[in-house]
Amino acid sequence: MSNPAFKFDHVHIISENPRAAAEWYVEIFGATIAADTVARGAPQIFVELGGMTILIRGKRPGEVPASPRPIKPYADFSSHNAWGTDHFGFIYDGDLAAFCDTLRAKGVQFPVELKAGVGGNRLCYVAAPDGVSIEIMEQR
Repeated sequence: MSNPAFKFDHVHIISENPRAAAEWYVEIFGATIAADTVARGAPQIFVELGGMTILIRGKRPGEVPASPRPIKPYADFSSHNAWGTDHFGFIYDGDLAAFCDTLRAKGVQFPVELKAGVGGNRLCYVAAPDGVSIEIMEQR
């Protein structure tokens, strides 16, 4: 059993335009903005989706964020080809193919199109603002 003293809290994203990024999650996935604050000289927006918080903040004074690496396809997988966090994922309870069609109609890009993943579950990767990659897996 894992350590019960721990509970997942958030993913923290540094964004060139935090307001636009937060609104993207609201428009594309139906997320909600729980708080819109300023911390350490930068806007900081708390977005709730799927029982988790995506904390999106702007550049703080003195920071010079590097450009993100895009996700790239390889033989039978995809990767940002860099150390650190590659992506985060959600389980989608519904028809993932139909949901992908809805996202595509909204202009969402898919660096990895809908396909069968390890174990046979269907999955895809969505390109979110600021070089973030999100895996969406169909619940079975």
